[in-house]
Amino acid sequence: MIDFKNGMVFKLAATDPAAIAPDVAELLIEGEQILSCFKAARDFVVFTNKRLVAVNVQGITGRKRDYTSLPYSKVQAFSIETAGSFDLDSELEIWFSGLGLARLEFRGDVDIRQIGRLLAHHIL
Repeated sequence: MIDFKNGMVFKLAATDPAAIAPDVAELLIEGEQILSCFKAARDFVVFTNKRLVAVNVQGITGRKRDYTSLPYSKVQAFSIETAGSFDLDSELEIWFSGLGLARLEFRGDVDIRQIGRLLAHHIL
């Protein structure tokens, strides 16, 4: 789902955290809370108060899943790009220490500034 060598891009739309919570509940540690969730066709990304969790749903049945945990403590920098008149999607780029660049593309109706504030709150 997140390709650190190629900066893979996929479009994400906001989704209800209650719909995603059962899929990541067993991964969360004590005191960790889901703050925002965004979903593509099958894959999804969860922002918690401690990390970003990217879930890649694999196979025909979707039972096989790859969970990538990216702690905010490893973020060196991030960049947001808002949607425009012709380019209706917004983008988030995050540079992780020792891993590289992760690039996420969101549908135009997602408030990318809110995601930037969320990251800034937990990183700075």
